[in-house]
Amino acid sequence: MTDDAYLNYRISVPAEFSDVFTHFYFAENTTDETLIKTLLPTFQTILVFCFGPEVTLSSKQNTAITLDKCLVLGPIKQAFNYTLKPDAQILVANFKDDAFYRFFGTATLEHIPFNPDDLLAENCFTYLWHQMEQLKTVEEKVNLILNFCKSYLKSQTGIATLLTNFNDETQNPIKAVSQMSQLSERAIQYQHKKLFGFTAKEKMRYQRFLKTIQYLQNNPKTVNWFDIVEEYGYYDQSQLIHDFKHYINLSPNQYLKFQQEICIGNSM
Repeated sequence: MTDDAYLNYRISVPAEFSDVFTHFYFAENTTDETLIKTLLPTFQTILVFCFGPEVTLSSKQNTAITLDKCLVLGPIKQAFNYTLKPDAQILVANFKDDAFYRFFGTATLEHIPFNPDDLLAENCFTYLWHQMEQLKTVEEKVNLILNFCKSYLKSQTGIATLLTNFNDETQNPIKAVSQMSQLSERAIQYQHKKLFGFTAKEKMRYQRFLKTIQYLQNNPKTVNWFDIVEEYGYYDQSQLIHDFKHYINLSPNQYLKFQQEICIGNSM
């Protein structure tokens, strides 16, 4: 997608890597002004590469991180801003389900940004960044990342497969997988947090919020907050407002006003 100020688009993932990444995202500031965008929570872990001028990431607690090459961020449970100076570029790899755990051996990051080389005890990502910097096209950079990750990925565990493929919204996933695997619910809860970096309860709350956001995007001029509360299972309007404040630090009405500046997670 492009506009007068911002070049950005998604890049699909080959079928071979469909269980590793949901997609890649590229953005470039093609203007002479500094741009600030907001990324909504995705509950995904992302690997971000920066080219050109450094990029600044800032949370609602006003914690700022400067990115000049690459970092890992996730699972993203709350919105954050990213600032692109003129000519700055970012390329983002969005890990799918437990793929980050299969890659690095951990998923409990609590959206703390860090250099991915710190997890592998070697400078392979810095080396990868220098290789990517020499490539002319975004597609070439993406292909280099895909080929690079092959030697590090581990196979998905049986429990991870059950949790990933479970999509019955009428059942509690922890209870259902506990019965299927003949393991205790506590053991499944532990595995869910270990593999994905968040609990099943956190994910269900987020999914309700995301459905609300998607509705607002599709119906920005016909909003009835009482209908939304009832449709998406909120106890009352104050609970709805609380979720908006929690995830994006905006009220529902503020979100409607500023949504053009917000990047929905599944777009990044």
